Amino acid sequence: MIHFKKSNGFTLIEVLVALVILAIALLSLAGLMVSTTRNNSAGGHLTEAATLAQDTLERLRVSPLGYIPVTYSNSTTLNSGITYMWSWVVSQPVSTLDTITITVNWTDPIRLQSHTITMVSTIPTS
Repeated sequence: MIHFKKSNGFTLIEVLVALVILAIALLSLAGLMVSTTRNNSAGGHLTEAATLAQDTLERLRVSPLGYIPVTYSNSTTLNSGITYMWSWVVSQPVSTLDTITITVNWTDPIRLQSHTITMVSTIPTS
C-alpha cells in the first residue's frame, strides 16, 4: 500500500473560489472608478461655470453702472468643450443699492443634464 504525504498547498477549488472573489472585487472597483471620473468631471464643469460668473461679476463691479446694460446674455465655449450660456440682470431693489444677478447654464455632455449656477452681488448706486 502506498501512503501519500499530505500536501500543504491549495486545492484547485480553493484557487478558483479565490479568483472568483478577486474578480468580483475588481469589477466593483472598476464601476467605482467610472462613477468617480464622472463626478470629477461634473465638479470641473461647476468650477468653470463659477469662475466665469465670478469673472463677469468682477468686470461689472469695476464698470460705471451707467454703461452696464440692464439685461445681457451671451454664450462661451471653453477649452473643456462645454458651452456655457450666461446672462445678467441689474435691478435696484433699494434706492442706494443695485443688485447684479449673474446666471450661468450648461449641459453636462456625459449625463445630458442641465445645470445652473447663480451669483448675486450688490453695489452702491453712484
